[in-house]
Amino acid sequence: MKHLTIIVPEGENNLSSIVGTYKIFTRANEYWKASGRSELFKIELAGISDEVEFYGGLFAVRPQTHISSIKKTNLIVIPSLNHNYQKAVKGNQLLIDWVAKQYKEGAEIASICTGAFMLASSGLLDGRACSTHWAAADNFRTMFPKVNLQPDKLITDENGIYTNGGAYSFLNLVLYLVEKYFDRQTAIFCSKVFQIEMDRQSQSAFTIFTGQKLHGDEMVKQAQAYLESNLQEKISIEQLSSKFAVGRRNFDRRFIKATGNTPIEYSQRVKIESAKKAFETSRKTINEVMYEVGYSDLKAFREVFRKITGMSPLEYRMRYNKEAVV
Repeated sequence: MKHLTIIVPEGENNLSSIVGTYKIFTRANEYWKASGRSELFKIELAGISDEVEFYGGLFAVRPQTHISSIKKTNLIVIPSLNHNYQKAVKGNQLLIDWVAKQYKEGAEIASICTGAFMLASSGLLDGRACSTHWAAADNFRTMFPKVNLQPDKLITDENGIYTNGGAYSFLNLVLYLVEKYFDRQTAIFCSKVFQIEMDRQSQSAFTIFTGQKLHGDEMVKQAQAYLESNLQEKISIEQLSSKFAVGRRNFDRRFIKATGNTPIEYSQRVKIESAKKAFETSRKTINEVMYEVGYSDLKAFREVFRKITGMSPLEYRMRYNKEAVV
């Protein structure tokens, strides 16, 4: 029998990702057993305290065992954390060290949402792909510049390390793990019982782009502000770099280092975010919105919109604005 360890971190972190992971894997075990096979996993909640409170003491979790009693495990799930990531990481160093040790001894690791901050603190994500909640991406890049953050992805899978995007998308990661460890049919069963869509690949449609502003490059911040306040203009990056008396190559390098995007990508994201808001809140046509954010070619606008959101402008408007005229 394999062993699944669901970590219970110290502090008021996220309860739903602990409970949800436990429930789905338990149901997968039951389905597996009902088909005449032995339970695949022994599932244990483990931590370093006898009890961890959540939401001001309204709920509490009592881990079944201390991590020190688990000599070997096959799969570790790290739940999502609260929004004080540095505090959460600092208060869970024993768990972080234990996770790193278990990985080196053959365990696979899955982090849910902002649990990626704990995982990255172990050093295991350096040079590897990782996803987390889109709203935490800026903080994550600042704290872990060696990690290849891919916040558009819903799930990453690399060398026995799995990460996922934000909030309740963790359900998709759990289904992914169920399929990997059990089989496709068990994952489909869990999908139907818990009513979770199968095979989601992206969290792009849910992203609210606010720009990466936690860096210290003042020139880049001024360039970001200029791009954000001139949506209707077709801005030449050569002209923008000369505006700040910086060569194009150096301008691109500094912009990418500070934001994780090229200036062109950043401009596209700003424009598309404005277009998304217009589709959500107004009855404007696609052409009207397109012109407002500086595009004149409908094909080009559609292509960029789909690249960033994973949907066409029409699909996006229909999903988020019931009153919009098709």
